[in-house]
Amino acid sequence: MAKLYFYYSTMNAGKSTSLLQAAYNYSERGMKTILFTALLDNRAQGRIASRIGIEADAQRFAPETDFYNACASAKPSCILIDEAQFLSKEQVKQLARLVDELNIPVMCYGIRTDFQGELFPGSSALLAWADTLHELKTICFCGRKATMVVRVSPDGTVEQQGKQVEIGGNDRYVSLCRKHFSISMQTGRCETRNSGSPT
Repeated sequence: MAKLYFYYSTMNAGKSTSLLQAAYNYSERGMKTILFTALLDNRAQGRIASRIGIEADAQRFAPETDFYNACASAKPSCILIDEAQFLSKEQVKQLARLVDELNIPVMCYGIRTDFQGELFPGSSALLAWADTLHELKTICFCGRKATMVVRVSPDGTVEQQGKQVEIGGNDRYVSLCRKHFSISMQTGRCETRNSGSPT
């Protein structure tokens, strides 16, 4: 039976790499997939790209995208969605319909929480609606599992307010364990191995 999967993590845990590997596995067996990424992430312009250098073309979803209408007639073997934190609750329900009514597996990959430690809407809905949850792991500079992310200004200060969504990479976001996330939010500075000994 098909399932709705949510693979979640903080940044730099290999979500896109994992998605592209899954898509390749289907393709290798002659099976059709549909890949989506968020329209608002303008860094890759309709491609899903991994930090290790692999990439693939993808359709771009926007808030008005109806996944059921977009995918039902195509009858793919699997639907894979990058940047799933940007889905709406209604879109998550559309994906669940594809699983439940048409038996199409849907694999969503996204960040669980924002730079203030709050759930993204898409992640919140997926945590509630997905059949299977998988945490993809990366590490904090101290060696602990990173579960949080801070947004850093060009001068190195930690941003504690602002819009939930701001597209950026390693220049703007740092993955940290909960302990060092809390310290960074309290001090307004992002600790890294280069900024002194781990606390």
